[in-house]
Amino acid sequence: MKKFLTGAAVVAVMAAAAPAQSAETIRMLAPTWLGFAPVHVANDLGCFKEEGIEVDYKFEDDRSNVMAAYARGDIEVDMRTVGEHQGRPRDAETPGVIIGVIDESVGGDGVISDGSIAAVADLKGKTVAAEPNIPARLLLQMELKKAGLTFKDLDIKDIATADTGAVFADESIAAVATYEPFMSQAVKNSSRAGAKVLLSSKDYRGIIIDVITARKDDLAANPKKYQSFLKCIYKTIAFSQAEPDKYAELAAPHFGLTPADVKEILATSLAYTPLPEAQAYLGKQGERGKLHDIFDTVMQLNLENGAADNKLDSNQQIDNAVINTVALP
Repeated sequence: MKKFLTGAAVVAVMAAAAPAQSAETIRMLAPTWLGFAPVHVANDLGCFKEEGIEVDYKFEDDRSNVMAAYARGDIEVDMRTVGEHQGRPRDAETPGVIIGVIDESVGGDGVISDGSIAAVADLKGKTVAAEPNIPARLLLQMELKKAGLTFKDLDIKDIATADTGAVFADESIAAVATYEPFMSQAVKNSSRAGAKVLLSSKDYRGIIIDVITARKDDLAANPKKYQSFLKCIYKTIAFSQAEPDKYAELAAPHFGLTPADVKEILATSLAYTPLPEAQAYLGKQGERGKLHDIFDTVMQLNLENGAADNKLDSNQQIDNAVINTVALP
């Protein structure tokens, strides 16, 4: 994988080195997840420039750093799953309202183990490694619940997802909750007998949805900017479907992957959300869409597993005004 600035280093660079924000600028942080590649490719294709906006996207996997940057006003946009959006320390006043959907995980998040673990129930009393509040933890919680277990039945060790491979090499760790591309790389490179994906988001479709959030104050002041931003994202998603080979070539370098890697991940792990589907998720202006119900379901799970402290109102956390003004040629 490419080496990116991470953690506090990214935030410090943004604060110290970034040019003064203009009304046409969007500064954003998001994880190293191929589901967010349309932003990079939209920039490569010149769409943002055509729309008269500038997008500054830096990788940041540490959620606490993203939230701190949001609170300070260092960024305007964030992209994460619905579940991560809800996680602590978010409350009703925390910056960031959902304005779009970019992809769904259909196998890209999961739990890996070796051949000694046949089912999630076999993890009882064992050590499981996971980064706090990542989607795979939510999947693990749901599967444990089916087996009559909870996280209290496991010994949870907090890790950084980027360290999945090294952590999985430690055979005292029974399983690792993680996501792509780290998940496949860890399984492929492991010397552990029977290394495999034990559970993934393909088993729970419609739960791990990646959303685009924007600062409410900037969204209210510059709605046209966000209309242009969303237009470029969904235009690029359409391009990924029409020209998959070219899309893979453009996306790959941003993530330290090969075009073949990109195509494999897109075929097995995630599905981009075209504009009509995204609009259906958010619903017509002033109405509820599918995402509102998903938000409420995940909210209850996050409250149960302790990932969230505050029950958030989906009607207040989702703003479908701008996406309903977006149209593609």
